[in-house]
Amino acid sequence: MTANTSSTSIEPTSQPGESPSGNFTLENILGTNHEAVEHPRLKEKDSGDATGPAEGWDEESAVRPAADGFCVECEDQPAQVACDTCADNYCEVCFAAQHRKGSRKKHIAKPIASGAKFKSAQNGAAEDAKKNGKQEDDVDMDDSDGELDRISVEASKAPVSIQTLDAQPAVGSKVGDWFVERSKYIPLRLTYNERKYLRLLDAALQVSEYTDKIDTLGYGLSKPKRIVHQIRELCAILSGLVLAADYKQGQELFTDRDFQSNADFYQTMFELGRRHKIMNPDKMRTTYGKLIYLLQDSQSPDVRDMLSFSCVKPIVSVYTILEENDALNMLRDDLIMVATQEIYSEGRSRREVQRDIKNKERAIETLASKYQRSGLNQEQVRQCIYSIGDNHAFLRTNRDPCEKMITYLKQYFHPTQPKDNKSSLAIRSGKQGARLSHDHAKQYAYVLQSLTLWREILHDMFRLWSLAEQDLLAENVPYRLRDTGQGLNRVQAAPKTFRMMHTILHRAQQSVGTWIGSSAIHMGDHNVPNALMFIDKYSQIYRILLPICNTLSQIPSLAEKPALRSYIEDDFGSTDNCMREILCDFFQHGFDGSGADNFFDAGSCIDGRLTSAWNWCAQLEKKRYFPVFLLTGFVGFDGDW
Repeated sequence: MTANTSSTSIEPTSQPGESPSGNFTLENILGTNHEAVEHPRLKEKDSGDATGPAEGWDEESAVRPAADGFCVECEDQPAQVACDTCADNYCEVCFAAQHRKGSRKKHIAKPIASGAKFKSAQNGAAEDAKKNGKQEDDVDMDDSDGELDRISVEASKAPVSIQTLDAQPAVGSKVGDWFVERSKYIPLRLTYNERKYLRLLDAALQVSEYTDKIDTLGYGLSKPKRIVHQIRELCAILSGLVLAADYKQGQELFTDRDFQSNADFYQTMFELGRRHKIMNPDKMRTTYGKLIYLLQDSQSPDVRDMLSFSCVKPIVSVYTILEENDALNMLRDDLIMVATQEIYSEGRSRREVQRDIKNKERAIETLASKYQRSGLNQEQVRQCIYSIGDNHAFLRTNRDPCEKMITYLKQYFHPTQPKDNKSSLAIRSGKQGARLSHDHAKQYAYVLQSLTLWREILHDMFRLWSLAEQDLLAENVPYRLRDTGQGLNRVQAAPKTFRMMHTILHRAQQSVGTWIGSSAIHMGDHNVPNALMFIDKYSQIYRILLPICNTLSQIPSLAEKPALRSYIEDDFGSTDNCMREILCDFFQHGFDGSGADNFFDAGSCIDGRLTSAWNWCAQLEKKRYFPVFLLTGFVGFDGDW
């Protein structure tokens, strides 16, 4: 009797209108009529007017074609080109990538008047969203995607030239909206008080063992609990350091142990570190990774619920400060060009340099007094101007070496016909570590396009850094811990950075005309695990090129000393021959596809070009011209120059 009662109690009770055989129970799933079993959620979908094919509750969603008016390849960009042979519509970037070589290069294409079509597609998508009751949650992501769409459209309309990216206006010319667009990604320079807090943050991160405790395959507490514990520990260390440095401020944090009430303070501290790193890529080289990984983990919903506050706030930029105070017209003032210009002393008299300095100081004071507001004093206006000047200094240090190397390439080597064997850039696979086989003309074009791509990446590095942080700190893009061959790394997709890189690559391909080698961009794989690794990789370009440029520029001055001139003439024949040999070796074996851990990596892909350049740097001490580098003051590729 007891057994019957027990068996009756677990028997499923059918609801009115439901057949017992169709209930979603373990007994029915394992029974003979299991094909009639449906998941309860499917019944809700079936109640509506479903016109598409049914999908199982445990199956992946069916592959659907791209929406009308969008690219068939990336599916999120407006279609701009129609290929008659493929009978498909592409955006400008995807069309160039898919039809770059082979038989597809001969396909016939025509432009699409995509304005009306794209607008109708957007309206249709908006109506569908309203019907389904969906709302956009991430406004910043949509705005950024729209910005990238605009960049891609402008890239396709831009005339082909060496200066593929928007060049800085010359002094005395109309600036237009160049500074307005640029300032959106220029962080505001730190004030004196902010720098004091930055030192405290850096000290706290130095002693933190965050990545050692989190990025491990150990056992014990769950990962969210370990993350929360480490974040609270870092916040406690910060509170203690602030108490020691500023007793009044520290006492407020120390007496009130509620982290949630001090959320604004911690957000500001973390934002200072991120802002300082973008402006100074060579700073915080060991602590920025801990900081960005900590903020990445804090964006997890589980961690945020346990912390009861968010650690992330937007970067303070020049644009946001001026927009909040209705002073954006300062960026359209023609004086802004004079106030932010870089003053060079090479080949100029002292009088000319002093005159430019006075003009610059006068322009800064004029703008500060003209655009001050009730919430924007003159010192804050100067801070914005100085921040734009810092961006120009960044471009001079990072981008200009690429320009100089392009100039050296065109000056010392012919594009197609070398003068002799010493002027030939030809390389052969298997010889001196090379993995590529190029004749002189092919290697010349390969080096030129690589340097052009690097130059354009560095020109837009601040924009790329902003997108990289958005990808890293996105709530809906998770990462997974994976052994990439170089230890455990966080492998995470970076859709925004990846899309911007495709746009830049497309511009570089347009500027050089033809493209040699692979155009594959590694992002979110074992080569470049995440956007942080990508940014770190390309922010090191100036560490390679700047010492080479400095050495080459000082060789003529070395020859002015009789003893050194005798050494150069005996070993190389002349100063020109010495410079040509250094350049020839770098252009050959700095771009030969070598430097990978195995045969299948590196090569001619976008990231492999930089890997082979680093490999050349590691072999510099074995070169016969290495004493010339030492005579010019070279101490290493990771030092001061």
